[in-house]
Amino acid sequence: MDVLELTPGELSQRSGVAVSALHFYEREGLIVSRRTSGNQRRYARETLRRVAFIRMSQRLGIPLARIRDALATLPSDRIPTSRDWARLSAGWRADLDERILHLQRLRDNLTGCIGCGCLSLKTCVLTNPDDVLAERGPGAARL
Repeated sequence: MDVLELTPGELSQRSGVAVSALHFYEREGLIVSRRTSGNQRRYARETLRRVAFIRMSQRLGIPLARIRDALATLPSDRIPTSRDWARLSAGWRADLDERILHLQRLRDNLTGCIGCGCLSLKTCVLTNPDDVLAERGPGAARL
């Protein structure tokens, strides 16, 4: 066996990702493997970095389609460098900043909303800021 390749079990053990998840990532076009003459999967050792990047990106809430698009920009003629990985991560900075801002607003308004006791979402600053849903008439406008 080539020492530069990993079996699914080895990649699973090294990455902390279940073999079934690796197969899913492969079906989704996030990672690739080659097949041996016995039709067994083998992953290049660099796949460890891809899996780590996928997992980190998922923890940040990045959709798999965006992860796939980002990974597709990596060079295919060489092993990606730390600069390549940094470029991919930097591309999501604005999205993460926007999410952080949204979560901070949610946190800052949550206490007032829970404490009001109105049992009505008509004027709730979290789900209906400025009562914009009133224009749709009475009832659950978002269902």
